[in-house]
This record gives sequence, C-alpha cells and structure tokens, in this order.
Amino acid sequence: MKRCFWVDEKSDIYTKYHDEEWGVPTYDDSTLFEFLILESFQAGLSWLTILKKREAFRDAFDGFDVQKVALYDECKVNKLLQNANIIRSRGKILAAINNAKIFLSLQKEFGSFSKYIWGFTDYKIIKRTTDDVIVSSQLSDAISKDLKKRGMKYVGTIIIYSYLQAIGIVNDHDKNCFKY
Repeated sequence: MKRCFWVDEKSDIYTKYHDEEWGVPTYDDSTLFEFLILESFQAGLSWLTILKKREAFRDAFDGFDVQKVALYDECKVNKLLQNANIIRSRGKILAAINNAKIFLSLQKEFGSFSKYIWGFTDYKIIKRTTDDVIVSSQLSDAISKDLKKRGMKYVGTIIIYSYLQAIGIVNDHDKNCFKY
C-alpha cells in the first residue's frame, strides 16, 4: 500500500496517524481545538515529536476541553511548565490559553468553530492537483490573517496550512497515496 512520501513506515504512530486521521474531514469542535493546540505546539519541531507526546498533551490540557483551557491561570501555567512530558514553552502555553478564549468567541459568533473554519471554503475540500509540495496557500494566508486579527497566536500561514491538511479541508495526499 502506497502512502505519502513523508510517512516513516517504520513508525507505527506515524503510519496510523496518516492512515486514520490526517486529511480526514473533521467537523467536531473538540477535535478541531485539539489539532489547533497541537499544531501551534509543533511550530519549530517535528510532527512526530508531537504525536509521541499527544497523550501527555491530552492529560496536561484536560482532554483539550476548550472551556477549561480558557480558564487556566498562572498556577496552571507553572504546572504545565514543570511537565516534562509536553513541550514546555511559556509562549506556546500562553498562546493555547489565549487561543482557547478566541476559539470560544468564534463558537459564539458562528455557532461553532467548525462553521467558522469550513466557511472559508464553503464546506468544500481543496484537493491537491500538483506534485509540488507547498507549505502555505492563499487560503492559509487568509485564515491566518483573520485569526491573528482576532488575537490568536502561533497561527502563522504555515501552521494554518498544516492545520488545514490535518483537519481535511486541504487534501494534500500524494497522488499515488491510497488516501488521495
């Protein structure tokens, strides 16, 4: 079975992620929040590092419960900074809390975060038509710009493009991949 070029087939966690999650259209706000948090923590690191720490992130961030994360205080920030099982970046932790608050405001404004994020493509999946590997697009530029305008952090166009791939808005599977 052929997979995307980036999948290390010796890594069960990577293969499973590719085969079962990456690029699958996601509409559930809880999952959308989880991926937003994980993508922002991935900045500057490999995705495999994040996948290996995913369960630790889930435990540390209360199951990615956006309501709880939005209420984190300095005591919780300090606790997270002591957790060797996650990425201990004060900036990224503070961004996660900040972004949770904005995520909630987007839910209130649009009825759900899913409606907000999928509204950028009118609920259509953007399918890769070239063999070129890209890391950003006009779509990720527009979403990044809007999220930043609303006050989100760690949502640059490259992070957002990766997020759009993960949640299935952009189908970037290689043409010879069985998931294309």
